[in-house]
Amino acid sequence: MPYFDEQRNYQYLERIVRKCYLPANNLLLNLIKKYKGKFKVSFSISGLLLEQLEKYFPQALASFQSLTRTGSCELVSETYHHSLSFLYSQSEFKKQIAQHRKKIKAIFNFEPATFRNTELAFNNEMAKTIEQMGYKTVLTEGAGHILQWRSPDFVYKAKDTKNLKILMRNYKLSDDISFRFSEKSWSEWPLTAEKFAHWISAINGNGQVVNLFMDYETFGEHQWEDTGIFQFMENLPAEIFKNKDNNFKTIQEAATLYPSVGEIDCPQTISWADTERDLSAWLGNQMQREAANKIYKLENAVLATKNKKSIDSWRKLQTSDHFYYMCTKWFSDGDVHKYFNPYESPYDCFISYMNILSDLQLKLANKYNV
Repeated sequence: MPYFDEQRNYQYLERIVRKCYLPANNLLLNLIKKYKGKFKVSFSISGLLLEQLEKYFPQALASFQSLTRTGSCELVSETYHHSLSFLYSQSEFKKQIAQHRKKIKAIFNFEPATFRNTELAFNNEMAKTIEQMGYKTVLTEGAGHILQWRSPDFVYKAKDTKNLKILMRNYKLSDDISFRFSEKSWSEWPLTAEKFAHWISAINGNGQVVNLFMDYETFGEHQWEDTGIFQFMENLPAEIFKNKDNNFKTIQEAATLYPSVGEIDCPQTISWADTERDLSAWLGNQMQREAANKIYKLENAVLATKNKKSIDSWRKLQTSDHFYYMCTKWFSDGDVHKYFNPYESPYDCFISYMNILSDLQLKLANKYNV
């Protein structure tokens, strides 16, 4: 029996491609052309998504390629399998990054200088590893308990690195679009491009950059077309450009242009999830921790087989969504965590996942004697 539901994956992706990727990519391409390359965007696309687009939706992949060819679209490195491997295996973490770089080069002929970890997860140790791998910039969350009195709207340097730049997400402004845009009870509803551009301009003189990072599915999927989200995005650049001090930069352009104003010390791992800005959405309960520990304990046995299919299945089982669906905490940022959850409960997910791991372990023992 296969471990993965390809039909359901296809159905979910078809919906996202139709509602988000194709219309949003077309809109962004038109904006880049309209403003002669002065409007700029950046994407972090997992290797698994690229695989599925190649297989099922080549037209959507072609639309991402068209954006990249403009020179106004930067691609960012991440783990190929959108995993939490940096917590469990440095070796696996580096292999997945290398695999992702190879995929980005093959499809887009692009070599990223920026890294963002799964769910913007970040800590001091990861920063050192990333710099050693040749990256110049890393993206993470502008977590208040890490920034303290400082603003996310500056470029920083990671502690214990030579000069790894950090760009931190302005989560308030990002979430105004991704979570609150269609919330009619929100005091700022409706959010117009003019209003949002005014908020951006108010930061001039008090910041170097305003980093807006969000799930791409915000456009058309989390915020449906009838909310006006595409119209908002279409109007936003014109409103931003009304202030002569405003511009758009790719991540690497911003990191190169601005010097770091201070050092970020992040001994504990942060992420962009929930009010805690930690990894409790993935590893907050015993089920999640047990599942994660077990999948990574299989590393040596799986790699010893040198069997591509077994290794591929093992890596796909590392995808952070599997642990997401075992989460039992109350989500402060709505139902985005549960949006494409195929399970009736976290416990159903855990049982299914552990059964799969047991089956994989038996196959390794019987077929490969490992």
